[in-house]
This record gives sequence, structure tokens and C-alpha cells, in this order.
Amino acid sequence: MSEKNTLYLAVVAIVISVLAIGLTYTSGGALGPAGPTGPEGAQGVAGPAGPAGAVGVAGSDASIGATYLTSEGCADCHPDQYGSFVNSGHKYKLNKVVDGQPPEYPYTEVLNPPDGYTWDDITYVIGGYNWKARFIGLDGFIITGVDDAVTQYNFPNDVLGTDEGWVAYHTGERKAYDCGPCHTTGYKPEGNQDGLPGLIGTWEETGVTCEECHGPGSNHAEDPYGVALKVDRTSEACGDCHYRGDKTVIDASSGFIKHHEQFEELIQTKHNSLTCISCHDPHEGVIQARKEGTDTTRVDCASCHYEEADNQASSVMKAAVDCVDCHMPRIVKSAKGDAAQWSGDIMSHLFAIDPTADAQFSADGSSANSEITLDWACKSCHGSEGYANEYSDAELYAEAKDYHSG
Repeated sequence: MSEKNTLYLAVVAIVISVLAIGLTYTSGGALGPAGPTGPEGAQGVAGPAGPAGAVGVAGSDASIGATYLTSEGCADCHPDQYGSFVNSGHKYKLNKVVDGQPPEYPYTEVLNPPDGYTWDDITYVIGGYNWKARFIGLDGFIITGVDDAVTQYNFPNDVLGTDEGWVAYHTGERKAYDCGPCHTTGYKPEGNQDGLPGLIGTWEETGVTCEECHGPGSNHAEDPYGVALKVDRTSEACGDCHYRGDKTVIDASSGFIKHHEQFEELIQTKHNSLTCISCHDPHEGVIQARKEGTDTTRVDCASCHYEEADNQASSVMKAAVDCVDCHMPRIVKSAKGDAAQWSGDIMSHLFAIDPTADAQFSADGSSANSEITLDWACKSCHGSEGYANEYSDAELYAEAKDYHSG
């Protein structure tokens, strides 16, 4: 055999050996141990959406099917709010006489009904909280009397220096009580409360109480976390009652703005960008705050009008006069007003003083203009000599006289 053939056979033998070894490893060898898990692969493409689920149950309105609890029922869970509210004036717009006993008030007393009547002749007292009280008879009509009868009781007024006393109220007229929409809670115009013909409409509770603003509360009481009560912080909510007639007209009579016109006044001022509760706590009244010695508003005027406060030229004004004395004069009358003193018994909400204005009221006296005249801004404090004359401090008095005289 040649050398060439011998080399060829040797190569073939080697190839056959390698193939035999490979076949041995692939066909019969045992698997080794599993290696470690590799890293997680990338998220695959989302599959198609499943069928739509069933429609859920609609949420419930807190007022649907709800009944009134009365303010005492609200007090069970909200004692702090009730403890403040119960001393405010809203609760006492209308007060029921029970078992011939007069209603009770936080800071005042109505001791007697009009002359010729006993408490057994009275069904309700209108007001009685601070300014005045009127009385409703057994037929539901407001007692007006005849001839020289005086049937409205006015409380004393320290600002005007007047004592308590009785005055006439629509003598000889037959006046039904139709004030329920703003003097009661849960009012409905149909029917007659207590079956009395003079009481127009029906109501759930006398006075303006919790549920007049927040709605009937039984659903909320049963599920306080699931059913929220109405909370309306807009000025329009207050304006539902603090107006009369056309909301663009500030109604006036006998030389004063009529009472409960605050919303009509506010919307004609630059402060209409604020809300009532920007300044007022809705659970506390101004009279209440004065009686209890707390702040009558939530904010001080200077918190916004700091430049005016810093630039007040008169040290007398800084020491003895508040912003509201000039910018919220008592142009409004509820029970009493004295034209000679340029003062009614309620502060206005007009704020802006116009030194060039020559009239506070329209020519016929039926409406008020939007800006405060200097007469109303100044003369309730300033006497005929041109300077304020009621300072108790002699130095302030002298400084005031010097300041205004030259």
C-alpha cells in the first residue's frame, strides 16, 4: 500500500471516531443540572379588551327621600357648630309660644305681649333677638291693633341713645304672616301652618336652622360618611334671603335702607368678588360676637387694605375710629333710626365713600345709591362744629379739634 493511501485511511478513521463520540453525547448522555434563571423578558403586547362590565348603581342625592331632623338632631353629632349657632340670630327669626310661656333668647327678653294680650293669646313671636319683636295671634295673623295701638316692641339702642318701647305697626291692617320662606326651615308655600289661616305656608322648624342651609339631614345621619350634606359657600346662598325684590336695587324707605338688603348692597361694590363667608362665620352672628367679646369678622380690613391703614394721616382716627365706622355707617334701619344723628341701627355693606356724591338716595327715596356720601360717612360721629365731640380722652379731643380746624 502506498504512503498516500495509508494517510487517507488514517484521516477516515479519525473522522469516524469523532462522529461516534458526537453520537454518544447526543443520544445517550445524561442531562446536566439546570442553569440559573435568566432575566425577565420585555412586556408583551396587550391583548384585546374584555367585554364591558355591568353598569354600577347610581349615587344618591343627600336630599332624596330625606326627612328633617331639626337642629337639636344635628347637635348630637355636631355639638361645636350647634353650640355656636344656637346663640346666633338666625335661630330666632320666628319663635313658637309653648304652654303660654314666652320664648327664651340668649341675650334679650321679651317680657310681655302687646297691651290687652296675654301669652295665651300669642302663637308665635317674630324676632325678639336684638332689634324688635312682633306678635302673631291665635288666628295666625300679625297683631296690628286699631286706633292708637302700639304692637311692635323695640329694644333699647345704645348707639342712638334710645330706651325700649312700643311703637305702632300697620295699625288697622290685617296682615297675614307670609315671611316663612326666610324665617323658617323646610318651608313649603302650600297650606297653613298649624291650620291657622293667617300663617301662609308650612314649615318643619321655626327660625333659620341647620337644615335650611344644609338640606334635610336624615340620610346623612344614617350614613354620615357615605352621604354628604349640601355645603354652599357662595354669596348667592345668603342672598336667597338677604335681599328683597329686585336684587339690582337697594330698597329704601323713610330715609334709610330697609333691613336684610346686604346682598343687594354687596353686589354693587368692589367687594362682590368676595363671598359673605370671606368675612363672616356662617355659624356665628355679629351681635353674638359683640356680646361674647370675640371678633365680629374672620379677617381684619387691613389684611387687604394695608396701604390705607399704613397711610392713615390722622393719629386720632387711628386711635379712636375703626374702618367700619366710616365705610360701613348705619344707613340701614330695622327697628329704629334717627335722621338727626345720621344713624339707623344696622351697618351698611356699601363700603366705598364718594366725596362728590350729593345724595344717598334716589329722588323719590325708594332706593339707595351705590356709594356712601360724606354726610353718612362722617356725621354720625362729627358734631355741628366739624369735629368729633365724644372722645373721653382730653388729649384726643384736643388733637381732633386741632386736626379738623386747620
